[in-house]
Parts: sequence; C-alpha cells; structure tokens
Amino acid sequence: MNRTMITATNTLNQLQSKIDQISNNIANVDTTAYKKTQTSFNDLLTQSFNNQPSKSKEIGRLTTPGIRQGTGAKISQSQLVLAQGALKTTDRNLDVAFTKEDLFFTVSVQDDKGVNTRLTRDGAFYLSPSAKNPEQMLLVTSAGHRVLDEYGEPILIEGSIKEITVSEKGLLTVDTEEFGEKSFRLGVVSVKKPQFLDQLGGNLLGLPDNMRGLGVTEDDIMTALTGDSRSEIAVRQGVLESSNVDLSKEMTDLINVQRHYQFQSRAVTMADQMSGLINGIR
Repeated sequence: MNRTMITATNTLNQLQSKIDQISNNIANVDTTAYKKTQTSFNDLLTQSFNNQPSKSKEIGRLTTPGIRQGTGAKISQSQLVLAQGALKTTDRNLDVAFTKEDLFFTVSVQDDKGVNTRLTRDGAFYLSPSAKNPEQMLLVTSAGHRVLDEYGEPILIEGSIKEITVSEKGLLTVDTEEFGEKSFRLGVVSVKKPQFLDQLGGNLLGLPDNMRGLGVTEDDIMTALTGDSRSEIAVRQGVLESSNVDLSKEMTDLINVQRHYQFQSRAVTMADQMSGLINGIR
C-alpha cells in the first residue's frame, strides 16, 4: 500500500505544477504578445518483475514479458511556445508588432539583481519624461521599462514631436519641430532556443543564471540583429500582437488534468482504506 501512496503522491505534485502552468496561460489570455508554455510528462523509475521465467508459457503475448510497476510521473519539460499570435489594428503610431515568431525587443529592467537587459514582444510603447531632463522623452514599454536600441542604449528623444514612424526593419524615425528627423534602430534579437529562457513575470523573458551548467552560451540561445542581419526583422506599425493562448484548448487541458488529479487522489484514499482493513484483521 505504501508503494501505491508514494506513486500517487509523486504524480499529484507534478500534476499541481501542470495546473499552475495552465492557470498562468489562462490568466494571460488577453496579455499583449504573451507566449504560452506547455509541459510534457515522463515516467519516473520503472521496476520490472520477471514473474514468469518460462518463455514457452508466454507464446502469443503482445506485451513485453514481466510486470512493470512505476513510481509515478514527472514534468520532463516546460517549454515556451513562440507561435505567432493574431494581430489587431490599433492605428497608434507607438504600437508595433513582430510578424515573425522568433523576434523579441530588448528592454532595460531594474530589479533586485540590478539593471539587466530583458526580452519582450509587447510592442505597446509610450513616451515618458526623463528623470534627468524633463524636456527629453524616453521610449518605454507599458510597464515603464526602457526600450533599447541596437547598441543596448535607451532611446532618448528631444524636441517637440510632430510624427513618429517605424519601418518594417525596426527603424524608428522621429520628426521634431526643433531638430528635424532623427532615427533610432530598435534593439531586436532572434531567439533560437526558447526552452532555455526564463519567464520572469511582467511579460518579460531573460537568460538563465546557470547557463554554464546547462551547457549553453548566450550566442546559442539568441542572436542580436545588428548591421546586415537586421534584414531578418519584420515589424508592423499601428498593430499589436495578441496572446497565442487558445482558451478552449487550455480549458480542455485543465479538465483533463483535474481528472487525473482526482484519480491519483482516489488511489491514495483506496490505499489508505486497504491498509486500514489489513491492520484491522485479528
């Protein structure tokens, strides 16, 4: 009975993590450019019992000889899905969206670890007065994080703005009354191995802290698009990308996982009842 309980509780713990992941996807169904995560399960250690030593008595058997008993299941991988979300037109000059799946904007984020560069696909940008000079405007995200250019520097705009345009290759051009036109190249990276990125909340992604332990480098995970490589950028102005979460699929997955959770809980209850019966035998 102890084996049954251990197997069930091992799986229950992992199923709870799956429920948390689905809940997070559902909560972000309306988050701009949010990328869902999906998980896959693998069996834990499985033991095989050769209860039938005579192969002659197993003729015609379709399954592998012996009895196999597992110790539960675990989440083997939680992967970011970069599938393109639907584009919705806003006709707002500072709303931009990628039309390729692997592209991300670079932004500067200040947190407990200091000032770090993070990635986001949320292209709802705004202008915020600079703390050093209120007459200068910083290009920021909806959360107030500074948008970086291709050199990793914040984009700072001076003068009274008449018009802002963003080209398909990520060139932001600002026309001001005092200084005329000035252009900035938005910082963009191409992510090749999204499974190594950490989800940091706030629609932000970052590089893992233990890259050496994972056997990868920053260049393995992503590539900064600068110089001639900027031809790979594909941006549209006046639109925003919707979340790629399919609510109906997430609800179906949630129901299925809840049923699995119910079955494992029932297994614990039955094992406990059987133990009680055995202990009650006189």
